[in-house]
Amino acid sequence: MSHQPDSSRYEKMKYQRCGKSGVLLPRISLGLWHNFGDVDSLQTMRGLIHHAFDLGITHFDLANNYGPPPGSAELNFGRILREDLASYRDEMIISTKAGYWMYPGPYGEWGSRKYLTASLDASLKRMGLDYVDIFYHHRPDPNTPLEETMGALDHAVRQGKALYAGISSYQPEDTRKAAAILRKLGTPCLIHQPSYNMLNRWIENGLTTVLEEEGIGCIPFCPLAQGQLTDRYLKDIPKDSRAGKGGFLKAPDVEKNLPKVRLLNAIAEKRGQPLAEMAIAWVLRLPAVTSALIGASSTAQLDTNVKSLQHLEFSPEELAEIDKILKAK
Repeated sequence: MSHQPDSSRYEKMKYQRCGKSGVLLPRISLGLWHNFGDVDSLQTMRGLIHHAFDLGITHFDLANNYGPPPGSAELNFGRILREDLASYRDEMIISTKAGYWMYPGPYGEWGSRKYLTASLDASLKRMGLDYVDIFYHHRPDPNTPLEETMGALDHAVRQGKALYAGISSYQPEDTRKAAAILRKLGTPCLIHQPSYNMLNRWIENGLTTVLEEEGIGCIPFCPLAQGQLTDRYLKDIPKDSRAGKGGFLKAPDVEKNLPKVRLLNAIAEKRGQPLAEMAIAWVLRLPAVTSALIGASSTAQLDTNVKSLQHLEFSPEELAEIDKILKAK
């Protein structure tokens, strides 16, 4: 079922240059970490991809282990792309990653050339692609030499299996080292994907400075803190929520953060926008941040997240008030 995208999609989205590269990324990108596995509805996935593209979201972010089961998000995305949007491939930025556990044995995770090369080949096969636009090392490997891991990213680009190289969750010092290695190899580091939101501000302690100095883009994931920075948990913890199900997000953490979240929600109300919109706008306030990587389970969530782009400005007083809330013990 071929999809005819909205002809005005590029008028709906704001785009920003990624670091010092020639790539423009949408200020909101769609991640397929959740809701795209075989346990999910293909019809819902299809609707999300179609609607995202209609909104001008051109960047779709995956990883080899997204599912469940691992690999199924790439398979499902590849099917939707092939059946519905194949003629629009050149209008998309598609990324994938390798680094976390994917299969048994000594070559199924971390950062060896063996694992990264095999993983990318498998990802391309699952998605039915000749290349991805960005190939990331998904997490730092404390035991593999950085030269080997960055060399594998460079090799992927030189093979034509990826157009750009990226890293995820690297600390400032290792980010600078990785950037230097890649630059020497002739494959500059395009982008860094860290976790970042109002409740998790670690990148402000040196990483954003490194990224700006190195000319590397930044695309934070979890800008809504797994749903904590929405109206989802303002009253209680629903049983069908992520915290209620006891996955990555734990109920005690939600309860601990609730006083701050309620105060932040009050600021959002004064700004005339939902908390989720304000939280995304806050992430995008940093000059180093190119795009916010969001997840979604419905087209309504996509609309809300994209609507944040209509109100990105913060007054100095608002930023100070938010900062005071976040730093309170």
